[in-house]
Amino acid sequence: MKIKRIVANIHTDELKAVERFYGDVLGLNVLMDHDWIKTYGTETKMTVQISFANEGGSGTSTPDLSIEVDDVDAAYTQMKEAGFPIEYGPVNEPWGVRRFYVRDPFGKLVNILSHSSEG
Repeated sequence: MKIKRIVANIHTDELKAVERFYGDVLGLNVLMDHDWIKTYGTETKMTVQISFANEGGSGTSTPDLSIEVDDVDAAYTQMKEAGFPIEYGPVNEPWGVRRFYVRDPFGKLVNILSHSSEG
């Protein structure tokens, strides 16, 4: 057996708020919409990963989601301009990522990161 995909499922009664954070700001596309569930993503094939941690690194809380972007500073600016609460960073971490933490509309702690060229 091979795992083909892992999907994070976040419960919410506010599907409109999803569009603003994950669609408008992060630029994800609606891949599936059945009114009761909307799946956002890209057509890009991604590595299947699931992480388990007792902290988020550098003494931070463990994030609910980690989203890798090509430009973490642009993502940070867009999140701040959209009024989403930044809880950490942006910061260059010793393990080779630049990242920040932001709360999505449902209170989930999201780690937005990019790998540094030196990392």
